[in-house]
Amino acid sequence: MNREMMENLLKQAVNAEASDLFIVVGCPCAMKVNGTIQYMDDKMLKPADTAQMVQLLYEMGENPYYERFLENGDNDFSFSVAGIGRFRVNTYLQRNSQAAALRVVSFDLPDPQKLHIPEIITDMYAIKKGLILVTGSAGSGKSTTLSCIIERINKERSTHIVTIEDPIEFLHRHKKSIVSQREIDHDTTDYISALRSALRQAPEVILLGEMRDLETIETAVTAAETGHLILSTVHTIGAANTIDRILDVFPPNQQQQIRIQLSMVLHAVISQQLVPCVDGTLIPAFEIMIANQAIRSQIREAKTHQIDNTIYSNRASGMITMDESLILLLQEGKISKATAITYSTNPDAMQRRIALLPQ
Repeated sequence: MNREMMENLLKQAVNAEASDLFIVVGCPCAMKVNGTIQYMDDKMLKPADTAQMVQLLYEMGENPYYERFLENGDNDFSFSVAGIGRFRVNTYLQRNSQAAALRVVSFDLPDPQKLHIPEIITDMYAIKKGLILVTGSAGSGKSTTLSCIIERINKERSTHIVTIEDPIEFLHRHKKSIVSQREIDHDTTDYISALRSALRQAPEVILLGEMRDLETIETAVTAAETGHLILSTVHTIGAANTIDRILDVFPPNQQQQIRIQLSMVLHAVISQQLVPCVDGTLIPAFEIMIANQAIRSQIREAKTHQIDNTIYSNRASGMITMDESLILLLQEGKISKATAITYSTNPDAMQRRIALLPQ
């Protein structure tokens, strides 16, 4: 395997519109297309093959941390290949051999209309301060949704946007705004130091790749309080679960304080998952919670279990539950009944709702 062969492999994945590429011992190189694994040839990879391919990825990414990867057992980075595409790479050790999973990222920024991202989400570009969270499991399209909001701000507002990512996925050109994109390990050491530094860089908008620990969450909430717009992700499904997850990071004696702060700064929680369409492609289903007075009170008074009902009863203001989103996709003929039930938050209730739909 040489660089030219590796580039051809990457080109094959891009041309097939694959979302991911896998290099693992014991099977041929594989790619994921519309959620399904496809082998790219019939050559079974051996440990020496994957070691060579992983080293090539580090060379192509001009990443000097190959030895550190061997010591730690895993590593993240991203790189671009002119004329082919951009790739987010996770290298890891498994069964004493080297492996890699690559996320294929288009050079072109995502088009929210083509990706079925509702306009109410991209319209959040106009919010001047507070906290917007995009949540969902790994690979559900959170980064893509955030990128669409950032790009809309970039086109419509004259401001300084700072993104802190691990790694950078989408490259934003300066348009009406200035966009400073910082990558963990390359441009800064970690999220918390980058976030603290960002507050001294005169930004109005900060994209924080992930809120994963107490210190980062605390600093992000404080930044939202002081007049910044903070956009970030959490690995949860559902607005109530997201708020509970954030609170659980804090010790009991701090939870009431963070409840009060969250109730004041949280503007929206967008939860998403990618579900299979009847035509074999994938489509996003969204739950959208916009913090109104009722939701702010429920956060402050530890009544997050009531949030789902509030979302359901505020459809007119643009909110929607995940199960309602799935019902709409089913009624539009985009997904099957089985898919709607499988991806619903309450499968039994979904089954009963589907039974009542006109046939």
